Parts: sequence; C-alpha cells; structure tokens
Amino acid sequence: MSLLFFPLQVTPLLTDIEEYPFSASSPSVVPYHMGQSILPEAGPKSMQKTLPCGNLLEVVSVVKDTLKTAFRAPVKMAVTGDSGNGMSSFTNALQDIGHKEEASAPTGVVRTTQTHASYLSSSFLNMELWDLPSMGTCPQSVENYVVEMEFSEYDLFIIASKQFSMNHMMLAKTIEGMGKKFYVVWTKLDRDLSTSVLREEQLLKNIQENILENLCKEQVCEPPIFLVSNSDPFLHDFPKLRNTLQMDLIHIRCHGPLQKLSHNFEAIINDKVTSLLERIYAEPFQKTLENQDPDDSEKCLKTYESLFGVDDESLQLVAQRMRTATFEYKNIMKSQDLQTLGTWDKAISWISCNTAYYLSIKHKHYLDIVAEGTKSILNKVLRDSIFLDGD
Repeated sequence: MSLLFFPLQVTPLLTDIEEYPFSASSPSVVPYHMGQSILPEAGPKSMQKTLPCGNLLEVVSVVKDTLKTAFRAPVKMAVTGDSGNGMSSFTNALQDIGHKEEASAPTGVVRTTQTHASYLSSSFLNMELWDLPSMGTCPQSVENYVVEMEFSEYDLFIIASKQFSMNHMMLAKTIEGMGKKFYVVWTKLDRDLSTSVLREEQLLKNIQENILENLCKEQVCEPPIFLVSNSDPFLHDFPKLRNTLQMDLIHIRCHGPLQKLSHNFEAIINDKVTSLLERIYAEPFQKTLENQDPDDSEKCLKTYESLFGVDDESLQLVAQRMRTATFEYKNIMKSQDLQTLGTWDKAISWISCNTAYYLSIKHKHYLDIVAEGTKSILNKVLRDSIFLDGD
C-alpha cells in the first residue's frame, strides 16, 4: 500500500528578529532600517551544501564569518535638532573631546554648522558621526530639511534638544515613518539644574514626561530618552547613552545579515524535510531509517536527529564551539520529551489498523518535531554568535 503524502507545516526561523535580546533600547518598537552601507553578504553557498548534510559545525563557521564582516561595516549616525540646542557641543561630548581640539565640531552662541560634517570616534568603531546643520525656525521646513539633509543615508539619529519643540516632534515622527532608529537627547541639563527651584529628581521626571507627552500627541512610539550635560560627558545619562549606543550599533550591523541567514536556514531545512518526505513516500521505511524499526518512536527520532545534525553528539560539538553549556542546546529539542510524543502516539492509535497510513502520519510528525528543533538550534546559534569573541 502506498503512503499518503501530507505537506508538513513548520514555523519560520527567527519570525521576529526585532525581539533579539541584544537591543539595548527595546522600548522602541520601530524596526531597524538597514541602509545600503551595512548589508554585508550573508550565507555563502557552502552553507547550502553543509546544512542539508547535517554539518552544524560548518554552519557555525558560516555564521561567525558573516558576523565578522558585519561588525566591520560602517554605521552612519546623524545628530540633528534646532539651532542653539547644543548639537555640535553634544557631538564633541559624545566623542569625549574638547571644543578646542583640532578634531572637534565647531561650537558657538551663533549657528556654526553650515553643512554636513563627519567625525570618527575611537569610542565607536567604524561609526561615522554626522553633525548636521540645524533646522529652521518654522515647522513647515521639516519636510524640506529632511530631503536636503539626505536622511535616507543615515542608519541612526540623535535628536538634540534643550526644549522639546514642534520641530523636534515632527523630526521624530518623520524618522519613525522612515523605519529608522532615533534617540532624544536633552543636552543642557546643567542649565536646568542651576536655574530650577525643583529638586533634581522631580526636574528629571518633568523633563521626561514632557517629552513623552508631546511624542504621544503625534502618536510616536516611545524612544530612548537621555538627559545629559554637554559640559560633562561622564555625568547623568551619558554613560547609559554610550552603552545603549554600543548595543544598538551591534543590532543595526547584525540585523540584515542575521535575517538573510535565517531565511537561508529556513529554506534549506524545508527542502530537507520535503526530500525526506519524498523518500518516505517512495521507499520502504526501513531503507529511509537505515533499517530501524519504523514503529520504534525513540530510535526513529534519533535517526532523524542524526540526519539533521542535531543528535546529542553533534549538539555537544556545537556547544563546545559556541562556548555554551551542552544542555542549553539539548534542552531545545522537542524530541527529548518522549512522554509528550507518547501522548501524541496514543492520540492517533485509532488508525493503527491501517499500518501504512498510520506510519506515514506518525513519521511526518517526527519530521515536524526535529525540523522545529533544528530551527530553534540554529536560532540560538545566531543569537549566541553575536557576543562570541574570537574563533
């Protein structure tokens, strides 16, 4: 009796890459826009040969090589805002350089930045920090300003402010609409602290709430907000800002390559599932399963795990390469829970009178379990590789 062929439904790998835990500024739900400057080639052709053969160690090498390329990619960050908001002073403070140093951005009480100016900082590897000319005084100028300043060329924005105005709100809404990341940075906190009659804690709270209230009116998602003093780059939120920026630079650089890899992984796994189903359809079970008893759930699962390269021995090697505890990978595999599998077997036992039909459904379910587990393993490899230094 021939076996019936049923399409296998498996969930995508990395369905929402935005949920990655390495995004330091998670309150914002705006997706990262991947500019042309930071899209290194992901997923070499060698992966198409190694993954179907169950060689996960080679896959780990591909992931690590891809991320090495990504980490070297330049990221362009622009500092923008209204005139007199301390944009250039903030640019210098972020780089931890004085305004009199040769590499500093020009500052002054009048509008000093007349054109795009790029700076490189040793604190942020391969990041171009662009000090943009300030906006005009009319909100209607925002649209023209965005075009003139070529916002589409930048990967990340800092909106510098000493008083959150309509211009700032429109900038935030425009940047969010472009699908790009931005921070709001209050740049002259020292001035506010010296002139306010409020306690520092209350003043900081009021500033935060004012910014959020204005953004909410324009239905802009809550961005990371930092309250700093340009005159002291080590006080207030400056350390937090630097840490957040470092983490988000990783996210920006890795988002595109990881997404490409995840799509490649998913396609390869799905192709392998289809291939195995065709073998089950065309050949006796014993041949496909290397002479294992097709009714022995545990042995059949182990065989499928070996075919996908997620058996215990392979996972141990992957964990060693990733410098991770082996159990973290082994526990991912749904096929480890034979009790759950046994419950499922009992649920379909009513069709056991038709042995071939029963076995076809049963083994398609085994494939589903192992394919899902393999995708979860690869998902973890992608995530863990982000912070894996060295070889």
